[in-house]
Amino acid sequence: QVQLVESGGGLVQAGGSLRLSCAASGSIRNYKNMGWYRQAPGKQREFVATITMTGFTTYLESVKGRFTISRDNAKNTVDLQMDNLEAEDTAVYYCNAYDGEWYWGQGTQVTVSS
Repeated sequence: QVQLVESGGGLVQAGGSLRLSCAASGSIRNYKNMGWYRQAPGKQREFVATITMTGFTTYLESVKGRFTISRDNAKNTVDLQMDNLEAEDTAVYYCNAYDGEWYWGQGTQVTVSS
């Protein structure tokens, strides 16, 4: 069972950038999908971005063109570059791995001030 640890969250002004990183305790090479989800106060957790074993990416419509997901199978990391951040992006961001079972990190807080 893989352990996922997120880092890189923080407070940023609207229009700014943050880079989230997810470090896995073991190899992520065989995980079908790696991704990022988020949960804002009072809302359900929602999908943000995923990347497959072959590098195919999918994004939440509202983050397309602003967020970029990447994975490094050699370093066992998955990053989320977030640019042009908006107040609506404020949430706890969770790293996710899927290989038939779901694995989650503990989350990292992102706060965007308007």
